[in-house]
Amino acid sequence: MRILQGNRNGEPDPMMDISIPPKVTDRAFAQLATINDSAPEPKALRVGVKGGGCSGFEYDIRLDAPAADDLVLEKDGQKVLVDPVSLPFLADATIDFTEELIGARFTIDNPNASSSCGCGTSFSI
Repeated sequence: MRILQGNRNGEPDPMMDISIPPKVTDRAFAQLATINDSAPEPKALRVGVKGGGCSGFEYDIRLDAPAADDLVLEKDGQKVLVDPVSLPFLADATIDFTEELIGARFTIDNPNASSSCGCGTSFSI
């Protein structure tokens, strides 16, 4: 897996300290590849954090195009993006894909979260 961190000009930024970036499982990359195989235009998976949700913060997971200052986690041509504001909240987190009786979805196992809601989409630090 390659990790690329750009500055606002889209160039690699040697001053950006990414000591423990999030990890993406092979299963998550494989599911993204499956999604992109049937899409007219392949997209990256954006994983972000925003204020809100029942626990204080909420995960924002969607297909998107890369921005110049995104952290790009790439494997086998598939890309997962994290914006610089969300990155500290996702340090050492694991992005995965799960299939359960209630449905299939991308999930985040976040060691920084002190609590989360039952649905797993919001958390607090």
